[in-house]
Amino acid sequence: MTEEAPARSRLPRIVKQLGAVSFFNDLASEMVYPLLPALVTTRLGGTALALGALDGIADATAAGVKLGAGWLAERARWRRTLVVGGYLVATVVRPVMGMASAAWQVIALRASDRVGKGVRNPPRDAVIADSSPGALRGRAFGFHRGMDHAGAVVGPLVAWALIAGTGAAPAEVIVWSVVPGIVAVILVAWAMGRVGRGEADEEGRTGKGEGRDEGEAIRGKSSSALFGLIVMFAFARFPETLLLLRLQDLGVSVALIPALWAALHVVRSATSYPGGWLSDVVGPRRTMVVGWVIYALVCFGLARASSPAIGALWFLVFGLVAAATESPERAYVAAAGASARRGRRFGGYHAAVGMAALPGGLLFGALYTGLGGATALSVSGAIAALICPLGAWRRA
Repeated sequence: MTEEAPARSRLPRIVKQLGAVSFFNDLASEMVYPLLPALVTTRLGGTALALGALDGIADATAAGVKLGAGWLAERARWRRTLVVGGYLVATVVRPVMGMASAAWQVIALRASDRVGKGVRNPPRDAVIADSSPGALRGRAFGFHRGMDHAGAVVGPLVAWALIAGTGAAPAEVIVWSVVPGIVAVILVAWAMGRVGRGEADEEGRTGKGEGRDEGEAIRGKSSSALFGLIVMFAFARFPETLLLLRLQDLGVSVALIPALWAALHVVRSATSYPGGWLSDVVGPRRTMVVGWVIYALVCFGLARASSPAIGALWFLVFGLVAAATESPERAYVAAAGASARRGRRFGGYHAAVGMAALPGGLLFGALYTGLGGATALSVSGAIAALICPLGAWRRA
């Protein structure tokens, strides 16, 4: 075996470092996110429609930013600035949500938080793609997503401990999220230092785009059709704030929501790397179809759930959807053309799914308010079910 073969069979150092960054950033983010439904609907008097708008407007606001960040990410010298700046924006804005006095302020602050995500995601994903061999790319993204979700396990547990152990109000917990956010910014500034200077890592990759691995590209009508289905699925996805509201409607107490949210991310973290492995073995398209099928089943299950225990069980099954969709989507985008244009492709991908989330969030928020959670979930599941056979068709 050559010296190059072992290097190409292990994850690059920059992937591991960015995974650690995502761990601390998501720890901060998930101290906040599961508390937003209670903050908006209980303290600030908002409705389910406001929760639908919370996710939809936040993602749509970031969409244009993602396009611009994607174009800039094709210039390696910009990547460090974009990634570090994106994490810094989120760290500064996120704690301010705890000081909001109206639901619209939370929505605006959440949108600002997502602007930071829009700035950092395309260049960060381009660095991961460029640093990883094509045959290992699904696992590279799977590792990164797994670390992200591991942070999302710890974050809600910290929130729960602060609420249950010290009697802190949700707003106070949100303010404390600044601490792990600062750790994430320090780590990413260090990790991206070599990328910003264009120095190679120990495997000899710079993160600038070393050229496409032979045979990895996905081109033509097949690529366009699959991308369209990914965007359609983004529209069909139920806002996660509404999923948490559904659990509360089924009788799950607000105090248990952070713990259940943490359990969801245990599932996501444990299955993200296997999901990336499956994408490497059978291909991104087939793996995504599995995720879409699971999602449809979860929607129908939560719609029919009649007790807190059954609702919580389906909520945990929902964690498998991330494993079967997040890494394969990114692996598909990385392989869909020449490596020199990966930055704009990741920008277009993140922008498109963000824009699709806005009408979807508003639709399901309105359906939840007017017709109830069961109906809204059933519509979401039906749309996902229609996508599945289209994705299974070999030309998709």
